[in-house]
Amino acid sequence: MQVLQVQLEVRPDPAEVGRARKWARSRLAGSGIAADEPLAETLVLLVSELVTNAVVHTGRPAVLRLSLPGTAGETATVRLEVADTSNRAPVPRCVDGEATGGRGLALVNGLADRWGWSPEGAGKRIWCELDRCTTSRAAQSCIGGASAYEGLAFEAV
Repeated sequence: MQVLQVQLEVRPDPAEVGRARKWARSRLAGSGIAADEPLAETLVLLVSELVTNAVVHTGRPAVLRLSLPGTAGETATVRLEVADTSNRAPVPRCVDGEATGGRGLALVNGLADRWGWSPEGAGKRIWCELDRCTTSRAAQSCIGGASAYEGLAFEAV
């Protein structure tokens, strides 16, 4: 299977998060992943979380990379990476209900099929992967399938 790899340089500015989401949506659409597919919505949320972490916690430029399936198959994996020049390891935090932040990595852990990080040069790379299922049988076990969201409510604010 062919894989399309694209990247976006992100400045250390919180306004870049919105630009990264818009960029990711356009790249997904170009790869044949519709904006209303659960996989696209989940991936854009993960882009938002990881780019926000890079911008807010490092104050340094970052690079957002997407590896997208070049052709639709029965299953395919979409990979998201954010590389920055900070050598501080990502640390999941436990926060109370009143906190306005600190849930990003917990969200990544809950939504991605796999995630992790590794040192890269003077910095690090945080990555996550989502499996896309295009058949109804496969969709029963993939996060990209609607069944993964049954019983959950989401609100965009």
